[in-house]
Amino acid sequence: MQLIASTRTVRPPLGAVFVSVVVGLILLAGGLFLGWLMFATPMISRLTPASLRPSAGQMALGAAVWGVALVAPPAFALVGAWRISRVVRALTARPRARVTSRAASQLGDDYVAASEVVLPDGRVIHDLVLGPFGIAVFGDLPPSRYLRRTASSWEIRGHDGWVNMENPLERTARDAERVRRWFAGIERDYVVKVFAALVTTDPTISRTPTCAVVAPEQVAAWLSSLPPARQLSTDRRSEIAERLAGLV
Repeated sequence: MQLIASTRTVRPPLGAVFVSVVVGLILLAGGLFLGWLMFATPMISRLTPASLRPSAGQMALGAAVWGVALVAPPAFALVGAWRISRVVRALTARPRARVTSRAASQLGDDYVAASEVVLPDGRVIHDLVLGPFGIAVFGDLPPSRYLRRTASSWEIRGHDGWVNMENPLERTARDAERVRRWFAGIERDYVVKVFAALVTTDPTISRTPTCAVVAPEQVAAWLSSLPPARQLSTDRRSEIAERLAGLV
């Protein structure tokens, strides 16, 4: 299988990286400095009341001093380290595994896989395959720990808790329809069939009339089972592949 992939590397802006690193270092250094100031110098002993029977105001002052001494240094240091770790994670993040990666070694050169295809309307198609049958659009699901389903409602866990998400079967089918409309807008004397499939290991998800459901290890077999389109000659597939490359 041939692969069409973008050579662009998605990385956070350099300015945002610089600011985050600087803020993280300041917070981390501030936490370490506060820790040294509180426990390696006589500051706490000077601020803490030394009388045997302190008044209510002195007790409140002592509690505040110890509260700041115990909370502020580790809080500053942890927040600073967390910000720096997020920058490191963003810079070293690996691209996600493609749903067609396992099928690549099982299919011949008649198949072309494209990833991160940006349609003219701005919609991004993460994975599609061009073959003798036409075009197959693939959708996939996030890890199960970030996903839950109740009846016909789908939810995904984000920074602010669980939020509603689009039905992945319907989303994949709509992506396939967008690809079909894109190609229909190109004046050609032949029609390209577009199929949709959701790749998942969840046995409770059933296929719909507009979207198939396949396991990751079944992608190659499913593609091979699609009926070939007689009008898609080798030259026509090469032309489609060139157009797809122009959208990546």
